[in-house]
Amino acid sequence: MKRYWVGVASRDHVKIGEAGGFCQLGHGKEAPLRRLSPGDGLVYYAPRTGMRTGDRIQAFVAIGKIANGGIYRAQQARNFCPFRRDIDYFGGSDAPISGLMARLSFTKNNANWGLLMRRGLFEITHSDFNTVANAMGVGASVEEAFL
Repeated sequence: MKRYWVGVASRDHVKIGEAGGFCQLGHGKEAPLRRLSPGDGLVYYAPRTGMRTGDRIQAFVAIGKIANGGIYRAQQARNFCPFRRDIDYFGGSDAPISGLMARLSFTKNNANWGLLMRRGLFEITHSDFNTVANAMGVGASVEEAFL
């Protein structure tokens, strides 16, 4: 069964993963990646452009489908080997969450939606995933990939 997820990371970190065709969560921890399976959908939400710095953007910044294969470690720095999974990204443009609040089940009538984001990874509905994909301008590509 396909599942759909929101991962949370800074935009600059997400874009590195997008360029490399991988996803990484929780500063390279393995546990969040174990929740994902090949064929699942993942959309990244970025509160800021940079980790703990940068401009506040509060937007969905990348969306993709988890590729076949498992979790692996990558040598990112001399003393940092984060866990990753491969993912096929769909492209698209940033979609600010402010324009989607009334349409997403996890934000609609939920003044504390920001607390969800602190988890770093949480499951969403298929409908929410499609709403974000459409807002990012890749709805048709996403629908086709998940048939």
